[in-house]
Amino acid sequence: MADRAVGVPFAKEGFPFIGIAAGVTLSAAWVGWTALAAGAALLTLFVAWFFRNPARTVPQEPNLVVAPGDGKVIAIEEEFEPRFLKDRSIRLTIFLNVFDVHINRVPCEGTVQDVQYQPGLFLVASRPDATIKNEQNALMLTTPAGVNVLCVQVAGLIARRIVCWVKAGDRVQRGERYGLIRFGSRMDTFLPIGTALRVAVGDRVKGGETILGELR
Repeated sequence: MADRAVGVPFAKEGFPFIGIAAGVTLSAAWVGWTALAAGAALLTLFVAWFFRNPARTVPQEPNLVVAPGDGKVIAIEEEFEPRFLKDRSIRLTIFLNVFDVHINRVPCEGTVQDVQYQPGLFLVASRPDATIKNEQNALMLTTPAGVNVLCVQVAGLIARRIVCWVKAGDRVQRGERYGLIRFGSRMDTFLPIGTALRVAVGDRVKGGETILGELR
């Protein structure tokens, strides 16, 4: 799959929101509503900032898994994943606040085996039960060495739309952009037991750049 967002300063899904906010700003300024124009201008800047699409330096060493999103590591748990892996794995959860980059990136090279969307609730994304109950989209990857890695976009209290640009059968590269979640969310990455982790709870990570672990 070719990275469809290379060289674009903002995710295209953000263009309507940026355009509406900018239109309100200009209209308010035109009629002389200074306070409204100032507030709308701040909103325009925030929306543009939210949908920003920065370039990242992707590590090239073999067997690495990188963060699928920007944010803070809030959990690293060993647990049974019942839906896709059907085995014990390490769940690493990254919480994205509204100020983080919300473009999501492929954690490792491989083939997309399955993409499944699950409707659900919009609980606060930092809650443990959001892993199962919230609206989400799961991306099942198999590396060239045959290792399965599961990456799940999870909506949050404010997030109301998950966007995914890949489909089953696509070949993807580590660090490629593959989707986004609008306005606050989390990313769950399920890694095999025995993966050598490179991060800890509380760490801040960058999507496509920060190494989560090394597959064995």
